Amino acid sequence: MDWQPNQESLGTLAVCLRDSLSGFNKAAQKQAEIMLAQAKSNPDINNYLAYIFSSPAPPAGVALSPTDWHLVRSAAAIMLKNNIKANNKRIPEASLSLVKLAVLMGIQDGNSQIRSYAGNIATEIVRAGGLYSWPELLPELLKLLSNETGAVSNEAQEGAMAAMAKICEDNAKLLERDHNGQRPLNILLPKFIQATRSPLPRVRTHALTAINVFTPKKSQAMLNNIDDLLQHLFLLAEDPTTDVRRQVCRAFVRLVESRPDKLLPHLSGLVDYIIAQQKSDDEDLACEAAEFWLSIGEHEDLWRNLEPYIQKIIPVLLDCMVYSPEDIAMLGGESDDEDEEDRAEDIKPQFAKKNLQRGAAAEGQGEGAQNGHAFEKLASMEEDDDDLEEGEIEDSDDEEGDENPDEKWTLRKCSAAALDVFASDFGQPVFTSILPYLQTNLKHQDWPQREAAVLALGAVAEGCMNVVVPHLPELIPYLITLLDDPEPVVRTITCWTLGRYSAWAAHLHDPAQKQTYFVPLIDGILRKMVDKNKKVQEAGASAMANLEEKAGKHIEPFCGPIVQQFVLCFSKYKDKNRWILYDCVQTLAEHIGPVLARPELRDQLMTALMDRYSKVPDQSREVFPLFECLSYVAIALGDAFTPWAEAVFLRCVNIIHQNLEQTHAALNNPDFDQPEKDFLVTSLDLLSAIIQALDNAKAAKLVENSQPAFFELLGCCMQDPADEVQQSAYALLGDCAKFVFEQLRGALPSILPILVKRLDLDSVLDEEVDGVFGVVNNACWSAGEIAMQYKKGMEPFVQEMLEHFVEMLSNPGVPPGVSENAAIALGRLGIDNHDQLAPHLAKFSEEFLSTLEDIDASEEKATALKGFAIVVAQNPQAMEKDLLRFFSAIARYRDLKLQNPIKQELHDVFQNVLTIYRQLIPQFDNFVAQLPLQDQQSLRATWYST
Repeated sequence: MDWQPNQESLGTLAVCLRDSLSGFNKAAQKQAEIMLAQAKSNPDINNYLAYIFSSPAPPAGVALSPTDWHLVRSAAAIMLKNNIKANNKRIPEASLSLVKLAVLMGIQDGNSQIRSYAGNIATEIVRAGGLYSWPELLPELLKLLSNETGAVSNEAQEGAMAAMAKICEDNAKLLERDHNGQRPLNILLPKFIQATRSPLPRVRTHALTAINVFTPKKSQAMLNNIDDLLQHLFLLAEDPTTDVRRQVCRAFVRLVESRPDKLLPHLSGLVDYIIAQQKSDDEDLACEAAEFWLSIGEHEDLWRNLEPYIQKIIPVLLDCMVYSPEDIAMLGGESDDEDEEDRAEDIKPQFAKKNLQRGAAAEGQGEGAQNGHAFEKLASMEEDDDDLEEGEIEDSDDEEGDENPDEKWTLRKCSAAALDVFASDFGQPVFTSILPYLQTNLKHQDWPQREAAVLALGAVAEGCMNVVVPHLPELIPYLITLLDDPEPVVRTITCWTLGRYSAWAAHLHDPAQKQTYFVPLIDGILRKMVDKNKKVQEAGASAMANLEEKAGKHIEPFCGPIVQQFVLCFSKYKDKNRWILYDCVQTLAEHIGPVLARPELRDQLMTALMDRYSKVPDQSREVFPLFECLSYVAIALGDAFTPWAEAVFLRCVNIIHQNLEQTHAALNNPDFDQPEKDFLVTSLDLLSAIIQALDNAKAAKLVENSQPAFFELLGCCMQDPADEVQQSAYALLGDCAKFVFEQLRGALPSILPILVKRLDLDSVLDEEVDGVFGVVNNACWSAGEIAMQYKKGMEPFVQEMLEHFVEMLSNPGVPPGVSENAAIALGRLGIDNHDQLAPHLAKFSEEFLSTLEDIDASEEKATALKGFAIVVAQNPQAMEKDLLRFFSAIARYRDLKLQNPIKQELHDVFQNVLTIYRQLIPQFDNFVAQLPLQDQQSLRATWYST
């Protein structure tokens, strides 16, 4: 490569990279960040970054210590990767060639973290440009890995295999696809299997990591190599390296789903092996092994083959459910901490729930504390969650740190989850197996043993309820006493276990028994919601939500004290527990509905909610649980939500507007961050809830007051790249059609083309199809709702909609719920556009009728059948092959809840179509005699007489 850096520019950039990480000179740090932002516009910036990143030592004239130079190299690598991610297409080919050269040098570097960064850059180049953007990469990496000359260093072999593992993780589907008659994975997988025999532990580990990307998949490569892979896995089972055995366990876990037939003959040996690994002192290995029980227990067939071994497995699970001495040390002596503010890192990310689906269905570690901030800052620059090797700079939020054991997935939790699954699989034998353990440990003087026994009892609740019930009159009162255990961890797990058994107490019929068991249980959990310890509060709130879910309407008599306690909790809770409290409120609203509208309940609850609402900024992530909670409350209150509706409605519209503007700005300026889509999702969902809740005239006024922005914003959301945003947008569109159609009418000429385009399954990429069906489902539903109101206005769109709906009905890959909504929308189109559908009736009649058979009676089904019958009346000859099925549908239709006028209208169209066929078919009674006898009798009794 002819390019050479300007030494002065090189030195300046190196100093800027170093200063940008400084935590002690804020002015220098700020100035460095400004200069780095400006440097991005330099056409040679990526050349300089590649040069710095690939240079093991500072160039002449750059006076930096080895530690500082490592930080500078790391920062250059991260900046380079992010530049490729953001601007790959704009990087000149000559510059990209230099970067590729630097990457191959970095992969062979003596420093493990630089090798790791080189792998990150390599996989980013492949992800952004495809395999053909760097056809030499995989052959070069395989050449390093094979070490045919014997001259390749150990570090280079490790770097090459680590890079290929990253490429596999980030580009799995790319490697499985056909490229000019060749699938790269068919070449790579045998090489990876061979690499598991390397004398280098890291190469073996990375080779298994790469293989495990594909073990859950039923690819041609895996099919061809499965026997060879299994032989190598069995050889590696006793590998002295813990990380290798961890990957072996992971392979067995993933093969449970993809190739159970290959594991079944070896099950006895696998059980013994997994048990041995689960007893390992290494927590990660033991946890990976325990995942095997979860995987096999959840397999639809394979779990039955474990029955001979459960008496051997369950004692190991119980042992692993006890807090280890290390876990106890990390718990740090729980205390009364209710007045302490939560740290930001204590609050896990909250994602909006897509719940509004509509329709029928040690190297370079640094030199002491003075470099601590630099490493922390550097970690925050890295956007990946890549597995880090020893000595790498680790994100302070990474889950593998020394966080509280209650905040991460642990061996203890995995073992409890496995016991839960086994209880559901095998039932009574599991409870029989743990009963002696419970009898020994539930009242154990050592709290870790006591806590584990309560955990075990809770774990078997769902699967063993019937066999536990005879013991509950004794167990429930004892558990309630444990709510006052001096150890907060015991109080915490007791809340969880009581929540799991609350359904039994809630559904007791004897009032005396209910007073003995259910009332103290509710009282105990409500008390724990205001415990002095925040984790107990959290467990109490979670148990309360569980109790509300299981008790349903049985909780109505206790709404007064429950709401009072919720209000008290709003005044006491810190950030983290408040988010769980929102879940309690929305679960209560969901299950008692209009009861919440009683003035004494509504006023207390809404005062507390709106007090919090007024304190939460639009940019706070607390908006997500708050708005989701308000959505449920609004639906429960109905028109009683009116006093708060206008302010909430306009705020939602404003948040949507702000978010869309920020999205637009980020698209035009890569320096701007994309806003979080959950602000859009929760705001759209809350708008839907308000429109459903209020009297139609009030809802219409709210929409009018935000015109014309309301439907312009909705149209933008319908085209947002995020599926979850589109899903909520189409739900809102359908609700507008149902409740505020006159306000929607004027926007339909611009909105309907967007909707029609979304119905086209051909535009959906294979890898995106799972995520998009929720969107298509709501789009179908909203199309049906609009058709009911817009009537002949749908005419310009009918033909395209017909094509898309027929494709959904006939494509077996479309989920049933989506097909059902497509059928309903198609039928509804027929009410006012039957003349356009009738000529095509033969194309969809069979699929339409078979789909509707599976839909429960509803007004939506009735209107769809009405529209279909009108279409049939326009073209009766087209029904020749499906006529008996149609008559059966008429004969079997029952809907006692159906109201007029639709009830009478449906009766009339059925009567009309039968009259037409009686005139067309000479021997009509003989034709009807082909139906099942019950259908014949129903048809004659209801619709005509002979």
